Amino acid sequence: MAGDITQIEYWNGEVGARWARNQAVLDAVFAPLTEALFDRAGLSPGASVLDIGCGSGTTSLEAAQRVGAAGAVMGADISAPLLAVARSRLGAQAPGAAPVTFVEADVEHADLGGFDAALSRFGVMFFPDSDRAFANLRRMLRPGGRLTFLCWRALPENPWVQVPREAVLPLLPEVPPPVSPDTPGPFRFADPDHLAGLLRGAGFGTVACEAVDRDVVLGRGESDAAAAEAAAHVALNLGPSARLVREAEPDLRARAEAAVTEALRGYAVGGAVRLRAACWLVQAG
Repeated sequence: MAGDITQIEYWNGEVGARWARNQAVLDAVFAPLTEALFDRAGLSPGASVLDIGCGSGTTSLEAAQRVGAAGAVMGADISAPLLAVARSRLGAQAPGAAPVTFVEADVEHADLGGFDAALSRFGVMFFPDSDRAFANLRRMLRPGGRLTFLCWRALPENPWVQVPREAVLPLLPEVPPPVSPDTPGPFRFADPDHLAGLLRGAGFGTVACEAVDRDVVLGRGESDAAAAEAAAHVALNLGPSARLVREAEPDLRARAEAAVTEALRGYAVGGAVRLRAACWLVQAG
């Protein structure tokens, strides 16, 4: 992230708008991981659920189906563009789903009420102050409540990010410095011991980190070449590698897209580019 831009500015700017436009693409890429999240969350009928960093609302709407009409779901995010997409999807809810409320709120500070469960798909790694955020989440959980979330394991364990990144790095005038674990970012909680310590320090008594590995489809096309082009678009516009070329001149960006497309061509089979994604599925209560 360039300069001193805040998370609120970042997700309400061009990046948030781009993610909002590509909601369906992102949901398709993360579908196997979303399934893993809900398989473990164990949401009970009638439960009240807080969805942290709900984005365009996919996980909130899925939670509403799981808890049923007697439950309630609140999706919280700091991105107005993503929340606008989420609210536009409310009319398509299936009968029998819980009511869903979307709020523009920073869960690190906000008091949103009390919940039986909280969940997040890749939304907890971006708090400026993780200690404060997890402590606030613990306060909002009712007795017996549980937090369930997905976060990324280390970069080398995630070829879906590492392969495009390695294709781009040789083209850059200088290699970006490593990101501190204390800085908001996708791989902030790659160390499970560090993460467990944060959660226990925030008041959670039990913490479990389960390794989850899934193949994700970065791109599809009528041919393997077209699939590689689609996957490169995702990698350089929506994935963590996008920050490497966000401010690049058109010539460098074009060369990066060509290099990433070529790298991903080797993973295209049957009109789809599949690479492994590695997460921690964390439960804390």
